[in-house]
Formats: sequence, structure tokens, C-alpha cells
Amino acid sequence: MPDGDLTAAVRAIATGDLRPEVGLILGSGLGDLAERIETPRRTSFGAVPGMPATTVVGHAGEFVIGHFGGRVVAAMRGRLHLYEGHSAATVTRPVRLLHALGCRTLIVSNAAGGINPAFGVGDLMAIEDHIALPGLIGHHPLVGRSEDRFVDMVGAYDRDLIERASRAASAVGIRLHRGVYAMVVGPSFETPAELRLLRTVGADAVGMSTALEVIVARQVGMRVLGISCITNQADPGGGAPVDHLDVLAVGRSVGARFGELVTRVIGTLPT
Repeated sequence: MPDGDLTAAVRAIATGDLRPEVGLILGSGLGDLAERIETPRRTSFGAVPGMPATTVVGHAGEFVIGHFGGRVVAAMRGRLHLYEGHSAATVTRPVRLLHALGCRTLIVSNAAGGINPAFGVGDLMAIEDHIALPGLIGHHPLVGRSEDRFVDMVGAYDRDLIERASRAASAVGIRLHRGVYAMVVGPSFETPAELRLLRTVGADAVGMSTALEVIVARQVGMRVLGISCITNQADPGGGAPVDHLDVLAVGRSVGARFGELVTRVIGTLPT
């Protein structure tokens, strides 16, 4: 989305007189959190210029603007993915749009396979860093831009937000790991050899989203908190086959804990 086209996209989203401060990207199985947003204003992706509709089961494909955790938020129920055939620039358009709407903090979530053997299905992980090298995914959202392309990714996942999430989790007895998230393109799940490679280079969880969105959030100056829901064991030694519907079911089962965590984090943000 050329920067000049953001104006039309912003106008297409129903915000009323609200100016969102926090953006939420809700991954597979986690979209039900948007039902807790008060006085919601809903806009489907397809109604926004430059935004294609999502084609993924479990992704409603809509923006929901309203009050949540004492703040005005703009939530995305679902996201766009490379494996749907979109470019990296298209996948990250929503982040630029959230920023244009007024969001300066981004909480991005995803469903992920747990590579770290200490992680159990249904656990949550705060993302401390990510691996998304071109050799792994072959795409980058800043390719072709003539300015602001050389973005420093050190500290892309905000340390203060991670600490806030850890304190919030401890306060209500939620198990929150910390770790490194690896992004692959998908849509097929990883082979055992690929999982052994990712474990060797330090990945704790693997999924098919998030990293490109965080690159653009970093470019535009947003603070980012990333949360992965461990929906399956990504065991290099083999194990039970992974099914997308099972991933969605685990995400939904974790929804209450995930929602409580996000609510508490948002409630601690400085005004």
C-alpha cells in the first residue's frame, strides 16, 4: 500500500469518534478476544481499499475498534499470510494502517509449534526475538522501498512490554515462557529435518506469520509485544500429525488466559 493510499483506507474503517492507541493482531484461534471489546465498530478487510479478504479458516478478517482494558484498541480478527499468495508488502499493510489510525503500541499474537521441549500445548510464550532470514522465507516487506529501508531490528520486541506481560502473567498464575520465534512461509508444516535446523539455530517456537509485521512496526516506530500460543508440539523426532483444525481448537481453549493477559498488559500501559 503506497503511503499516500493510507488516507482512503483509514476513512473506510468505522472508528466513529474513537482514536485507537493500541493495535491487536489476533492469530489463529485467538480472535474471540475481539468479542470482549466494548462498543465495537466492525469493518471487514474486503471493505478497506488495498486490503484483500482473508482465505484462512479461523480468521474472521475484520477490524474491530472499541474500548478494551481501559483503552481504545483496534483489533484485527485474523491476518493476511504469504501462503495465501500475497506479497510481503500486502501482508504488512494492516500494520501501516493501524499506525495511521493512531496506534503506537502493537500486540501481535500467533499460533505456533513448540520446538522447545519444555513447552507444552496450550502454553503461552512472550517473543523476545525472531528468526526470519530471507533464506528461510524468501520475502521482506521493505524490499523496493526507496527510504527507511535499513531498519535496526535489535530490540524490536519491547523489553518493557515483555516485563509487563511477565508481571501480569505471574499475578494471575498464567505460565508465560520467553523465547525466540521462527517464521516460515507454510502452508505445509515443517519436516523433522527443518525442525532440527530451527532448534539448532535457537528457535523455541515456529509459525507462519508475525515477523514481517514486526519489521514494519519497527520501521514506523511502534512498540511491540509478541505472544505465541503453543498449539502443537513441533517435535523433530516425529509425533502426532498436525492439523489446522486442531491448532484452532487449542487456540480457542487458551482464549480466556490469553485475553486476561492482554487485558492486564493494556491496563498497565502509561497514558
